[in-house]
Amino acid sequence: MSGVKGLGGVRGGLLLGLVIVIALAVTGVWNPFPGVWDWVDRSEPISEPDVSWQQRVGGTPKSVTIVGDTVVVEQRTRTEVRSLATGAPLWERKADWSAVAGGDRDAVVAVGKLLVKGYELLDPTTGAVRRRDGDAVAVWTYRNMLLDARCVAATDCTLSAWDPRGTSPLWTAFLPGVSSGLFADNPGLLGTRRLTAHRIDEAVAGPEAAPPLLGFPVDGRVHVVDTATGRVVQDVEPGRDERLSVVGGRLLRIRAVSVDGSCQYAVSARDPATGQEVWRRSGFNLRTADSAGCAQREDPQGARSVLIGVAPDGREAVLDGYDGRLLLVDAEGEKLLAVDDRYALVRSADKESVIARDLGTGRARWNRPAGAKAGAALTPYAAVLTGDKPNRLVAVDPRTGRELVVLRTSANALAVGPNGMVVGEGREIGYVRFGAGAGAPPPAAPPAGSDGGTGTGPGPGRTGGAPDPEDSCGPKRELCANGNG
Repeated sequence: MSGVKGLGGVRGGLLLGLVIVIALAVTGVWNPFPGVWDWVDRSEPISEPDVSWQQRVGGTPKSVTIVGDTVVVEQRTRTEVRSLATGAPLWERKADWSAVAGGDRDAVVAVGKLLVKGYELLDPTTGAVRRRDGDAVAVWTYRNMLLDARCVAATDCTLSAWDPRGTSPLWTAFLPGVSSGLFADNPGLLGTRRLTAHRIDEAVAGPEAAPPLLGFPVDGRVHVVDTATGRVVQDVEPGRDERLSVVGGRLLRIRAVSVDGSCQYAVSARDPATGQEVWRRSGFNLRTADSAGCAQREDPQGARSVLIGVAPDGREAVLDGYDGRLLLVDAEGEKLLAVDDRYALVRSADKESVIARDLGTGRARWNRPAGAKAGAALTPYAAVLTGDKPNRLVAVDPRTGRELVVLRTSANALAVGPNGMVVGEGREIGYVRFGAGAGAPPPAAPPAGSDGGTGTGPGPGRTGGAPDPEDSCGPKRELCANGNG
């Protein structure tokens, strides 16, 4: 009997203790449960070797951007910012969309709500509001500027350009309305669409410099705007069989017609300032059309100032959008995986390796073994490669192929910065510094204008070396504001 009574006393004491803990948690005095749950729900390492830090964010990331000493994580209904050094949360904000403008020293985070006019620009380190706008319907973010559009009537809109941390517009331009699809952050304009890869986020490289010209679709016409001055240099309506695109400082007219059951293509480029044709190619398929009557529903593939297509002999090729030169033609059976205005990453014909080639010369810089399903992306700081069986994420110096980091992981590459990259799987994200697991330090960016000792690159005034991380002027310096760097 005494044992039974003792057991009853223990149970009573435990019950009383539980009641006290619950009361303290409800009143907010002390709550042990989050810590207990974190211990029970502790995540497995996201990769091997382990990342520098690993954190669980509030929701599945829509995009991740490395900005200076911070990591900006966009989610469906909020944005949170974490320390790049430790992963610790710095601040968060309820928002339906967010996007980063500016470089490491002058970046801002634009946030807003869907179907609600206006946006706010926040400091990436503190979350403090640097500028607030209540009228804009759309925002475009670049490394060197921010654009927004506001409309007082359906056919009366103003496009404004801002320094990322500026308080007054650099210029304003009139647009006779904006397309119904142009709202929120970075709605699509008439340029190029990038090659994509499984397990590599499309925005892994972060914001790029604004191109010299942008093509705004409005009521079936294309308004071409000079981003240096705000001047509308062309207002063009495409022909019945045409698609217009603005690439490398040129207005492209891409024509596709059905002849004998197949599509025949022709592309011409015009100087927007004069309207004069500067180059033309026939039989070059830019993959803008589908098989249903040659209707062109897609922008051409490419990146920055270059275009990707299929040459008349069926091989993939890279064109300079500025002057129409063939920068690269793949060998029979090769497949383009990634391209920018410096290099191309190509899967070999035997599907057993990835080869990095200089644009303009086609010279192989490096190659490394890779499977038939390997993916790739090029960023200013690293070339990122994926592999499966076993799963891998690899970052290498795009100039030399030197390994920066090798991870055994099924996670995705979300963002690449000067010294490392963010990887993620579900709500788990982690940061790995270059040199971890690779035995090599990160690459040092060469001085602006350096060609890495090759002197071989597409076009005069641009070399085949790594770009200045702050900007890239393109093969013909056409991405620089004054055209000559």
